[in-house]
Amino acid sequence: MTTTFAELGLNEQILAGVDALGFTEPTPVQAEAIPLVLQGRDIVASAQTGTGKTAAFALPTLQLIAGLTSNDTQVEAAVSESAEAATDAAEDAPAEQPKRRRRRRRRKGAPDTQAPVKAPDVPTAPLALVVTPTRELAQQIEKVTTVVCQHTGQRSVIVMGGARFDRQIADLARGCDLLVATPGRLIDLMDRKIVDLSQVRVLVLDEADRMLDMGFWPSVRRIMQALPQERQNLLFSATIPPSIKGTIDAMLHDPATVEIARIGETADTVEEHLCPVTQGQKTQLLEALIKTGGAEQGAMPERVLVFCRTKHRVDDVSRVLKASGFKVDVMHADRRQEAREKALARFRDGRIQVLVATDVMSRGIDVSGIDAVVNYDVPMDPEDYVHRIGRTGRAGATGHAYTFVAPDEITPLREIEYFTHKLVPLWDLPGFTYDDGRIIPQAGRSTTKPMRTMFSGSKSRGRGPVGGRYGRHY
Repeated sequence: MTTTFAELGLNEQILAGVDALGFTEPTPVQAEAIPLVLQGRDIVASAQTGTGKTAAFALPTLQLIAGLTSNDTQVEAAVSESAEAATDAAEDAPAEQPKRRRRRRRRKGAPDTQAPVKAPDVPTAPLALVVTPTRELAQQIEKVTTVVCQHTGQRSVIVMGGARFDRQIADLARGCDLLVATPGRLIDLMDRKIVDLSQVRVLVLDEADRMLDMGFWPSVRRIMQALPQERQNLLFSATIPPSIKGTIDAMLHDPATVEIARIGETADTVEEHLCPVTQGQKTQLLEALIKTGGAEQGAMPERVLVFCRTKHRVDDVSRVLKASGFKVDVMHADRRQEAREKALARFRDGRIQVLVATDVMSRGIDVSGIDAVVNYDVPMDPEDYVHRIGRTGRAGATGHAYTFVAPDEITPLREIEYFTHKLVPLWDLPGFTYDDGRIIPQAGRSTTKPMRTMFSGSKSRGRGPVGGRYGRHY
């Protein structure tokens, strides 16, 4: 059995980066994926969150492209020529009295992308490209690649929305071997002729299930059209659902499959709790759960991550919690990148107890020591449930995941149980008085989704928790 990174085929420079990252033994996904990537194989890898997927693709990718030649020298030559020309012109020009220039203040909140930015003479052509759905996940990947690049002499650059456009262009102009990008900002840079993807040899789609679904697929397809046909493709995610199998088959050539966790499998370190409640009592239950410690009675959790379905819902819940005296911050797409980073840092450092967020926090956010995850709203996508509760119970620690289910959320809950092939255990908070309007599930409900026929709809038109559509299960 492989117990060291050296046995996986990594060279001395990469191994030095591994030591700098503090890694000692490869995780199962790293042990299986790294040798396959080094062999040049296309990969489809699924593993639970917190199992080291970033290093599983970053380490071998940097090694693969180390012997290739990027356009860094072309960029440096162009920059040098431009600088020399500017110097010569300055020397030939007649001396002038310096003019006092008025400093124009940029309007607060104005996006940096509105400022005119001159494209470099030679577009930056990375050798490897990692595309990921969220800014926070891009930053996490870039942290790993930057540490390793310090030992390999390569350059890793991150481009993402919400960050300064001119600064990212300057970073690219200094050369880029591996580019980490979110789709929107990458396409913007491609349109401005700042990034050229024709030299990419390795493409990584992180959180591949999200990158290939209908929301991101148009952008990803456009990016892929700019890539060379001959390339290595690496797809990594916690879940690889059957719905994207056709797209994967069309993208990849004879892919190797690395399946550390079956589809829908949740981590053993997460204790799941199903909390039937009415919509009107959700906030009361959340406050009581935090104050009492939930399943860990008497031990108030230090970090609680609360997921809501919409941005407005996040803001509403956070206001109520703040009014009750909790230290709270929020994370959603309407917040500026600086505010999102500050909220995440405060949560990581323990300066706030509760972080209320949309699903922007469900993927790739590595915060150790999250005691509990609360699904204030049941996620509509079963895969999001797996990603959400995977934020706790990391690094071998035990975590708790509470799912508040109101009567109008039974359908998405059942889809989750069909997807994970297991029931979420019922749990009531001791001492909390519940409204009579909640629905309590039956203990023997099925985890196998029933086959629907063209006549089955006529049998499910009743009302209420006993008859009706869900009477068989609730």
